[in-house]
Amino acid sequence: MQLTQKERMLLEDQKKHEEICIKKYTEAAQKANDPQLAQLFQSYADQERQHYQTIEQILNGQIPNMQQQQGQQGSQQGGEAGQQAGQNMSNSNTGLVSQADADLCNDLLMTEKYVSGTYDTAIFECKNSQIRQVLNHIQKEEQQHGEGIFNYMQQKGMYQPQ
Repeated sequence: MQLTQKERMLLEDQKKHEEICIKKYTEAAQKANDPQLAQLFQSYADQERQHYQTIEQILNGQIPNMQQQQGQQGSQQGGEAGQQAGQNMSNSNTGLVSQADADLCNDLLMTEKYVSGTYDTAIFECKNSQIRQVLNHIQKEEQQHGEGIFNYMQQKGMYQPQ
């Protein structure tokens, strides 16, 4: 499979974004005061590593098998994990939200909003429909990460949309 110069450039950008997401989620998992939030961040770091590997495969001329990857991690894991973490925390220590955890959540939610948006451009610029499908799958998981963080924050009283 041949990539255009523009496709290669956009995929290299996405690879860098995934690198940053891995780093941010890994560091956030280590810094989080709430063990369930740390676990949520670590699971997202693991998914970001898979995204990174997927982008590398495309850059190496391969089209990843998304059925195999879906079986490994489950396509609904992001939102459900955040909802579960939020529900668990709403049953205990509801009033004890650290500002540090709130800051981590805000930073990572903002990151997911940005990264999801950059996938839009990459998807629209790809000629190959199979690559577009792969990138669309990754984008959906990024959105699920955002949903998981949103659910956690909302249930902990950190984020109340009007």
